[in-house]
Amino acid sequence: MQKRHTDRELYFEEQSRTSSQYYWPYLQQYVGARPRKVLEIGCGEGGNLLPFAQAGCQVYGMDLCKGRIEQAKAFFQKRGFSPVLWVGDAVTYDWGEERFDLILLHDVIEHVPDKERLLQKIHALLASGGILFVGFPAWQMPFGGHQQIARGRLSLCPWIHLLPARIYQKLLGWCGETEETVCELLSIKETRCTIEQFQNLARRSGFQVVRRTLFLINPHYQVKFGLSPVVLPFWLSRLPWIRNFYCSGTFYLLQAV
Repeated sequence: MQKRHTDRELYFEEQSRTSSQYYWPYLQQYVGARPRKVLEIGCGEGGNLLPFAQAGCQVYGMDLCKGRIEQAKAFFQKRGFSPVLWVGDAVTYDWGEERFDLILLHDVIEHVPDKERLLQKIHALLASGGILFVGFPAWQMPFGGHQQIARGRLSLCPWIHLLPARIYQKLLGWCGETEETVCELLSIKETRCTIEQFQNLARRSGFQVVRRTLFLINPHYQVKFGLSPVVLPFWLSRLPWIRNFYCSGTFYLLQAV
């Protein structure tokens, strides 16, 4: 486990830098210099939202974890901002007439059991002409199982999440991982997301892809490891399933049909 997984303000700052350097420029052609209302679902500590708050957007965030939302409020307050932040489930929450020009869903979809239901809810929450930004690691990529959150040496082992579930569970136990970590990693294995699966779900949920980029080296590796982003070669990005083993990150911009 890396320091960023225990030092949540460091994680907040890293998210903010990546959002500013990569997400914001990726979006601007489609949402303009300052989208009016921006919502992040699964916002955690909220670092992805900070550049939007700094640009003068109305910023909203929702997360299932009360502790993360409390940290987000403290981190934003420390920087002079007061976004609207909720603890809740975006699918079951009563949004009333709220609509958003931009919705962020980053490193979240792979954790959601009922992905189609979530995408359908987001479809209803977008304002006319609104954009949904989705990023996630393809399941079969070396660390697609999020095993980097493990506390022992397994955190450095690529592709172990592709083992059969029973073997994977035993291996995690043998290496001294806590029951909580084992449950989380098995949950991610259960809710995994491939490129093909996501694209099919997006289409069924009433979205069209207006931009897609598949990365060999994920943009957030710049902050984590000092590695510059590298886009997956075009020929490889055209090979269904095979590309999942090499795609460390995806950026999608979706718009309601």
